[in-house]
Amino acid sequence: MHKNLEPSWKKALTNEFNQPYFIRLADEIKNAYLKKSVFPSAENIFKAFDLCPITKVKVVILGQDPYHGEGQAQGLSFSVPNDVKIPPSLKNIYIEILNDIGTPIPENGNLEKWAKQGVLLLNATLTVLPKKPGSHQGLGWEIFTDAVIQKISSEKEHVVFLLWGKYAGTKASLVDQNKHLVLTAPHPSPFSSYTGFFGCKHFSKTNEYLKKNGLGEIRW
Repeated sequence: MHKNLEPSWKKALTNEFNQPYFIRLADEIKNAYLKKSVFPSAENIFKAFDLCPITKVKVVILGQDPYHGEGQAQGLSFSVPNDVKIPPSLKNIYIEILNDIGTPIPENGNLEKWAKQGVLLLNATLTVLPKKPGSHQGLGWEIFTDAVIQKISSEKEHVVFLLWGKYAGTKASLVDQNKHLVLTAPHPSPFSSYTGFFGCKHFSKTNEYLKKNGLGEIRW
């Protein structure tokens, strides 16, 4: 499942791939793809890692599940392909960026341009069944992605972690906040965006922190 993973991540996570839980997870996910539709497509499970090597990571944005609608999931949290309607949460992210730093709202929801600049668009669970949100939670993905967060925390410095919503906020404990910046806010979902996501100014705060530490700012 991970054989073609981007080399820097493959090296960083070698020990994780040999853990019993990951071997079980890999078998279960392989069987799921053989039996039924699973999102995203198999070649995109690790797309977030492929587009953003660990050596390039400046920002981590954590989602929970891939999108479970047909054609939406592409292996990047909050992102959808060019020809797919922009989902409500991403639309609210775009609105906050506009209000925060003035960047116009894009015509599509494809966030590959962020990933290529060093934004790891990580979901806590990397696969899902169609129309069944949360269907692959508890299989072991969360153990794996927690390890990813801890690896970034231990091996890098001055990374910004954007944790939106209660679930993502629980991952703050995995990050060494003496050498990284953790920013939390309510989820950008229409159900919670007006309770503090709008006005959080995470995008300008991220760039201010990166600039202060001699790192290139993100072109949001």
